[in-house]
Amino acid sequence: MPIKILSVDDEMDLELLLTQYFRRKIRKGEYEFSFAHNGLEALTMLLKNKDYDIILSDINMPEMDGLTLLTKINEMQNPALKCIMVSAYGDMGNIRQAMNNGAFDFATKPIDLDDLSVTIEKAIEQIKYIRAMEKEHVQLESLKGDLAVAHEIQQAILPRIFPPFPELADKVEIAATMTAAKDVGGDFYDFFKIDDERIGFIIADVSGKGIPAAIFMAVSRTLIRATALHDVSPSECMTYSNKLLAKESVNCMFVTVFYGILNTTTGEFTYCNAGHNPPYIIKENGEIKAFPMPTQPIVGIVDEYDFEEEKMQLNEGDALVLFTDGVTEAMNPAFEEFGEPRFEETLRKASSADCQAIIDATKEDLAAFVGEAEQSDDITMLALRRKRG
Repeated sequence: MPIKILSVDDEMDLELLLTQYFRRKIRKGEYEFSFAHNGLEALTMLLKNKDYDIILSDINMPEMDGLTLLTKINEMQNPALKCIMVSAYGDMGNIRQAMNNGAFDFATKPIDLDDLSVTIEKAIEQIKYIRAMEKEHVQLESLKGDLAVAHEIQQAILPRIFPPFPELADKVEIAATMTAAKDVGGDFYDFFKIDDERIGFIIADVSGKGIPAAIFMAVSRTLIRATALHDVSPSECMTYSNKLLAKESVNCMFVTVFYGILNTTTGEFTYCNAGHNPPYIIKENGEIKAFPMPTQPIVGIVDEYDFEEEKMQLNEGDALVLFTDGVTEAMNPAFEEFGEPRFEETLRKASSADCQAIIDATKEDLAAFVGEAEQSDDITMLALRRKRG
């Protein structure tokens, strides 16, 4: 596209002078000149055609002078439209005022066309830069909109209705939350009924942040859930999911996973911990105890691995608290981590509360500890309590 230049001057011979000097660029389609003979005529042309790039305007003209025209151009708020003002060499007061009012540059009469050509080239470079920045801004705004939609989609695929199983409300209580560090995150939780007595629940943390982690999170969550709903054991679920995710992993992405199955009638709890943070069990008497550290690998790295599972008894009144490392590794402005001891103290204080209250208490203590520090990782929790019959 040619650079469109509007020359505004009441001296008729300037039109011939400019078209003759820039004839090669005009013939090549690099420049396109239009001409007005006073500020009012120029303003009318600008309102009809808003695609001018450069205004080359005399200051002293009838009907509307160049300084008034410059003021009207500024009101259009088009940063890519550059004004080069022209006046007599002795008219430095008006030239100075024009520069103070936002003119890009100036030229003095009689016009040195070689110097004017350089000035126009400088203006073109500024115009290109501004337009590139405007294009990037539009792209960023579009990306922000896409991320907002992605955030809503990601939140929608996580269970958000509590209590989730009204028919089991007298046997088990569940609450969960996921707060992404960015627009979208890599953590996820899930829970589902396997049959009338058993429920499965998962918490996981994908490596990395942002969009790549969110995509891998969606794939991992879908695959693990679909596998688990085939009524396989936690170890079988992790073994099969790991085999598939390891083959599909890009840039060595992986996910830590804790998957458990609870029989809500007997309290039998079977679980597989694939490299995830050990959950806590809160005994009915208020005792807080962490699960053993995981000895099995994370999911998505080694495709040929047979995961193993553990069993324990969850007594009536006992609660499980699953979390990602965004909780314990949250930092305050002094770069101190929240850590396990503080988390355990929070759980101890909230041990007799319901599951949602346990999560809310943890959020409150985290917020008080972190203060104004920026959230650096996704924060996800799932709390489950076997109710007393």
